[in-house]
Parts: sequence; structure tokens; C-alpha cells
Amino acid sequence: MRTLLSTLLLPLLLGAKVPTGQGIGPRIQFEQEVYDYGTIAFGSDGRCSFTFTNTGDAPLIIHQFQSSCGCLVPYWDREPVAPGASGNVRLLYDTRRVGPFRKSATLTTNDPERPQIVLSIRGVVLPMDTTHERSTNGQ
Repeated sequence: MRTLLSTLLLPLLLGAKVPTGQGIGPRIQFEQEVYDYGTIAFGSDGRCSFTFTNTGDAPLIIHQFQSSCGCLVPYWDREPVAPGASGNVRLLYDTRRVGPFRKSATLTTNDPERPQIVLSIRGVVLPMDTTHERSTNGQ
């Protein structure tokens, strides 16, 4: 009995982890969490993508992806991401708004370490080229 107790308690006293039979669960890791458009033209393509990998040992589920305003639309695949697999979430910014911008969207997942992740975009939309617009309108 004494040997059994010392075998069970000694690792705990020395700080060793005793296996519990549970894995680490899903873990999300992004390649980048900020997308910089730089300087872009008025009305240009405002799509961007954030790639991630599930580095855990259970399927990763994205529950929600919500933007900070109506000028930023989030898209994501609704299927779980298997351990070791990669996926991406996408944002579409309305580039008909002139000037500098900084926007964010919050991703909610089943990762117990990072249940919410804020992804950000930034850049500057140039004013519409009025010279080009006049020439294409026949003026």
C-alpha cells in the first residue's frame, strides 16, 4: 500500500503531469491576424483571406464571425476543420469609402485557449479618379 501511494504521489510532488486520458482539444493558429491593403483604388476588390491551421487533436468549429461595422462582411466555411488541417476565413471591405480605415471582425471558435480572436484590416482607399470618370462619360 505504501509503495502504491508513493508511486502515485511522487510524480505529483515533483511537478510531473499525470495523464488524464483527455487530449488538448482544438487549437487555432493563424499565419497572420492583420491584413494590410496598403493604398488601394476606389471601388477595387476589397476581399482578403486569413489562413489558419488546427494544431490541436480535435475538430475545430467556428461558431460565429462578426464584423465591427456594415462596411465589412465576414465569410467562413461552416464545416469543422480536422486536426492538422488548414482553413481560411474571408472578409470583404467596401472600397467605395474614401480615406484611411481600420476595421476588425471577431471570430468565435471552440478552441478553449482562444475562444475569441480579433482579426483586423487596415489601409487607405484613394479618391475616385474624376479625370478618368469624365473621359468615360463622354465629357
